Amino acid sequence: MVNPAQATVPRESGMALDIRGLSHAFELGDQRLPVLDDVDLHLQPGESVGLLGPSGCGKSTLLRLVAGLEGLQHGQLLADGSAIEGPHPSRVLVFQDPTLYPWRSVWDNVALGLQARGQLKTQRPRVDETLRKVGLLEFRDAYPRQLSGGMAQRAALARALINEPRLLLLDEPLGKLDSLTRIAMQSELIRLWQQQAYSSLLVTHDVEEALLLCDRVLVFSARPARVLAELKVGRPYPRRRDDPRLLELRQHALELLGQGADW
Repeated sequence: MVNPAQATVPRESGMALDIRGLSHAFELGDQRLPVLDDVDLHLQPGESVGLLGPSGCGKSTLLRLVAGLEGLQHGQLLADGSAIEGPHPSRVLVFQDPTLYPWRSVWDNVALGLQARGQLKTQRPRVDETLRKVGLLEFRDAYPRQLSGGMAQRAALARALINEPRLLLLDEPLGKLDSLTRIAMQSELIRLWQQQAYSSLLVTHDVEEALLLCDRVLVFSARPARVLAELKVGRPYPRRRDDPRLLELRQHALELLGQGADW
């Protein structure tokens, strides 16, 4: 079953991303620490791809490179065929922590991108529209300290979505939420992705979450990260956690991550 909203937005509104032979390392004093090793990935417009791997293997670094927050060392990063040379509003990174400004209201936090680009005066209605999409319009005047963890993460998503990104980069966005809030936010992420039709790269340590949310899942090795396997989910939305196909893929992913014997 596909959300009817998905049919109203062409999947081509998402960004095509090509990662070719990507390698990266950090210089720590007189030592060189490799974190990515010859990574290849093609993301089709409107596709959602999950990235799984051991903690510290380089997944977050990969997102920062795609966002243009880290300089490219080796390989190619192409957005719609053009080299990524720095940050751009079409590629937005959402972190695990909401990172909302505590002295700004929810409305003002979400409006930040428009304000920074000098567009707020003419596009103020978009702030309320975006808050409505994430279910926070009634909390437009609240401050971050007055929000629950899930609400704060919704505000962070709204702040990203108001830029109308064609590629949304999600770095463990639900990692600090309680289990019930996390389940609700997983459904919210699916709804927003289907409604907005952006492309998506999701970093998570939750195997089930990756399989529920994404078209494909890449499993990475320990640092320096290289792709061990690509898992094609091939199931319609909404997905059931007890779907035999998802359970099979979950077991395979856990085995690749060295955890298969524990499940």
